Amino acid sequence: MPDIPEILLTDPEVLHDPFTAYGPVRERSPVAKLVAPGFGPMWAVLRHEEARKMLSDPRFALGANSYQRLDVPDHCRPYLRTMQEVEGPEHLRLRRLVSPAFTPRRADALRPGIERIVDGLLDGLAEEDRVDLVTDFARPLPVDVICALVGIPEADRPRWREYGTAVAAGDGAALMKAVPGIVEGSLAAIAHRKLEPADDIVSQLLRVQAEDGDRLSETELVALVWQLVLGGQVPGNLIANSIETLFAHPRQLAELRADPALMAGAVEELMRWRSPQLLTIPRYTTEEVRIGDVLIPEGEPVTVAIAAVNRDPKAFHEPDVFDIRRAAGPAWHLAFAHGPHFCLGASLARVQTEVALNALLRRFPGLALMDGPPRIPDPGAWRLHALPATLHAPVAN
Repeated sequence: MPDIPEILLTDPEVLHDPFTAYGPVRERSPVAKLVAPGFGPMWAVLRHEEARKMLSDPRFALGANSYQRLDVPDHCRPYLRTMQEVEGPEHLRLRRLVSPAFTPRRADALRPGIERIVDGLLDGLAEEDRVDLVTDFARPLPVDVICALVGIPEADRPRWREYGTAVAAGDGAALMKAVPGIVEGSLAAIAHRKLEPADDIVSQLLRVQAEDGDRLSETELVALVWQLVLGGQVPGNLIANSIETLFAHPRQLAELRADPALMAGAVEELMRWRSPQLLTIPRYTTEEVRIGDVLIPEGEPVTVAIAAVNRDPKAFHEPDVFDIRRAAGPAWHLAFAHGPHFCLGASLARVQTEVALNALLRRFPGLALMDGPPRIPDPGAWRLHALPATLHAPVAN
């Protein structure tokens, strides 16, 4: 057995810049052990090719400990079991039923509605000088989009923004209050759409019926809404990370402003460069599995270090260079994972990010970030707590 390197997740270098910190370890070994005080060791795949294979290998299966269990009222629990937590035929069935509502074509068809939501948020900021682009823009946007897709009444949407903030925080009394609110609001929206269908995802999924007559149950529909709320943290964090990254690369920011057609490719590079998710959901080996020259025993938790694989020089040319014109190559970033559990809302997240960045840069040419945006130290996610900015250039005397 080779000497397995260890990565301390609470190491300041890992918390400050995991994208760089993982690099030397990745060159030594295809896998490492992640350790932290009070946290049992977990294997992490660090190289791109091995990560793609692992995420598609049924010998790595979701387990009871893959997900955090929330302390919520008993009547809410059935609604929180999403398709991300299930495997095999059950997962295939759910994915088959819901995937048509989340294709790239469907996401692009939603673009005009997302543009209206983005413009509404920016209209509310237009007269301000100083704003927080996390709390005022990036975080509420995905929640507003979800509300539109689900059919949440306008009067209830401020409350859903509060739910989104609670979910982003990840714990506490606010989250325990948010979960029943999301369940009850989703049930009400589904009941309304059964009577008055519209052009939204809930209406579409209520119409979906497989050739064998199978369709989603009401509980499965609510679970899907919960999955969308959880997944909504990704575009929110991605938008904030993207703004920070672009302003740290002024030449490429200028190119993007001059040619908005570069935005789709830029978003792919932004996901590769600063993925909001640093680690995939842990899976457990169902038997001994060899990765490279490392033998992982049965029953061990294994994750993919997205921050490492997206900077793998064997997969990407000059991976430590940020380049919005990066040509698509044989390898693709794993910001949305890979395999059967590839992120359902990936296309929706891409469109939201493209629309948000294009509108923000177009409408506020004087936008400037203030020094030192606070980042939340989190070994599992790369996210900003705030992003203070001025929207308008100072007026010359």
